[in-house]
Amino acid sequence: MVRVGTWNVENLFRPGGDAGPDTEEAYAAKLDALAATINELATDVLGLQELGDPEAVGDLVGRVGGDWDVELADPDRRGIRVGYISRLPLTEVEQVAAFPEGLRPIQVDDTDTELAVMGRPALRARVDVAGRAVHLVTCHLKSKLLTFPGGRFSPRDEGERARFAVFALNRRAVEAATVRERATQLLDGQGQQRAVVVLGDLNDEAAAATTQILLGPPGSEIGTGGFNRPDRGDGQRLWNLAALIPEEQRYTRVYRGRRQLIDHILVSRAVVQVVTAGDVTTGESGAPSIADNPKSRRNEPGSDHRPVIVDIRF
Repeated sequence: MVRVGTWNVENLFRPGGDAGPDTEEAYAAKLDALAATINELATDVLGLQELGDPEAVGDLVGRVGGDWDVELADPDRRGIRVGYISRLPLTEVEQVAAFPEGLRPIQVDDTDTELAVMGRPALRARVDVAGRAVHLVTCHLKSKLLTFPGGRFSPRDEGERARFAVFALNRRAVEAATVRERATQLLDGQGQQRAVVVLGDLNDEAAAATTQILLGPPGSEIGTGGFNRPDRGDGQRLWNLAALIPEEQRYTRVYRGRRQLIDHILVSRAVVQVVTAGDVTTGESGAPSIADNPKSRRNEPGSDHRPVIVDIRF
């Protein structure tokens, strides 16, 4: 068995700067809270999002204790990135960033700036479990929490709000397509035999159009009549494990008092066929309700997200 998880740890920076805690005491409290959760989760491989300074990641791993293989992607303009900490050796590590062929650069603001790569590169890696390769891709797609020119979190007018919502939606969609393209290459039409796991903060619910892009050929979802009926699409499909999370735990963030499941684990046929109800959880702790300004929690311990964990019993 291998336990795999994903968790957005919320702006892991050392004190100072635009995103880190104001004091060493607040930073220590955050590290202690994150480390306690990671130790409780007892994952073999954990994909993490909103990692800041590599030094802060080192501080966290030191708090957790034990031997971890650590791999980090390049940061975005805010300085956050995705990465892995793993008790298993990570191999074949590569960044995933460039939009796939056929997708043109997209508008991202009111200037002539265009983007042809993911704002935050995804990170692919491989681990081996009892002689079996497990291919992982962790990602953090564009947020629905909008940022406006000058670093504002409130728009000047409703026209600006609508435009920047479109920019964010388009970016999240093309980033989902970019991750899907890499997953398609890893599956190579052999998802019944190849263990592929895509995980991370997708910044939208399971039924959202952007999340659905990652699934591949439609049909055969968990809980439907087609799930146990193999067909030609199984070699390329990914299954979202959200449906296997106990209903009362089926959320990873609370936004303005509303529970949302925006962090996901999607797997190939070779994996979903060995995962059952009870193997997927979002942990025991709750999550604070957040609003639109991510800086308002800079001195709070822990994270505003709950993790998602799966036990894969090969």
